[in-house]
Amino acid sequence: MAVGEDTRALVVYGPGSDRYDFGLLHPLTPRRFGPGIGLLRAYGADRFLAPEPASDAELARLHEPAYVEVVRRISADPDGPPERGIGPGDDPAFAGMHEAAATVAGGSLAGMRAILTGEAVHAFHPGGGLHHALAGRASGFCVYNDVALAVALARDAGHRVLYVDMDVHHGDGVQALFWNDPAVLTCSLHETGETLFPGTGRVEERGGPGAEGRAVNVPLQPGTGDASWLAALETVVPALAEAFRPTMLVTQHGCDSHLLDPLAHLRLTTAAYRRAAAVVDEVAHRWCERRWLATGGGGYDVYRVVPRAWALVWLAQAHREPPLETPLEWRARWEDEAVRWHQAPMPEVFLDASDLAGPESPAITAANARIVERAVAGFRARPG
Repeated sequence: MAVGEDTRALVVYGPGSDRYDFGLLHPLTPRRFGPGIGLLRAYGADRFLAPEPASDAELARLHEPAYVEVVRRISADPDGPPERGIGPGDDPAFAGMHEAAATVAGGSLAGMRAILTGEAVHAFHPGGGLHHALAGRASGFCVYNDVALAVALARDAGHRVLYVDMDVHHGDGVQALFWNDPAVLTCSLHETGETLFPGTGRVEERGGPGAEGRAVNVPLQPGTGDASWLAALETVVPALAEAFRPTMLVTQHGCDSHLLDPLAHLRLTTAAYRRAAAVVDEVAHRWCERRWLATGGGGYDVYRVVPRAWALVWLAQAHREPPLETPLEWRARWEDEAVRWHQAPMPEVFLDASDLAGPESPAITAANARIVERAVAGFRARPG
């Protein structure tokens, strides 16, 4: 690899990225791409790959062909009856749904192909990470499971894949799709399913027959802050990598665990996201010959949180330190829109103040430490 190539980490984004759109008031909005991609460009991102729709054959690697046909039918006639999780609620039908969702899937597949062919060692698909979609059903804002399809592509190429999910919601779809596969290790750090969708992700969920210990879950307490979330990440992820010896790293960086996010109950700051990206980058370099596909995932504070969280992933992949302040021009560009959507003011600093969330309670810290101990013990109890 040429000197300096890592500074041109590949970003999967293009005209098709903003077509995945459930409607004006839906939390997962394509409005995030304006400030999000704008901030990446402000810091030097200049290597972009426009996603193209995944083919039906590519989708069928993990999704039931009958389900793909349902999505196609609803895509052409969104006023029809609800079916397969698509309808009123989390996944409302919209015209062009299949093409839009297939483009998200195609984006993560394209990022993975770039890594497999040596075109890139690090790739970031901010619009990807739709980790709840199941083989035959939409769920949790997710129609096709793009990140799982990328994992499968690497798995089929002979890689041992470590998948690390940092979204506040359990990565249930990815876990389910690789439940019986000993060559894929799924690790999810999330708010406990006792208080948050999708209600899964208990420590006891450890993988299917022949793949026991290949699912690792760290369900954290509501109110968790940077301290014990980072303690969990730094304890679990490097230990899993050392034991599993992956040759490919795939990550999901949902930033809905942030204090300002409206849909969950963790209290993280962007300082935690900076450290998390550094930890997984270290894993990629130590075990995976730098091969690392990152995806965006959830995040519903579009102006104050999502852009900085995405930029921290890209900066880690480019091996650059985050600046102290966000660009004045960027703030000015998006301030009026942030006010209109009640997510103002635009953040002046890149890393949140250490006291933004306040101290974590000792009870939460102790409960999370017990969860981490059980999660690691479950992995160590896996078959050889």
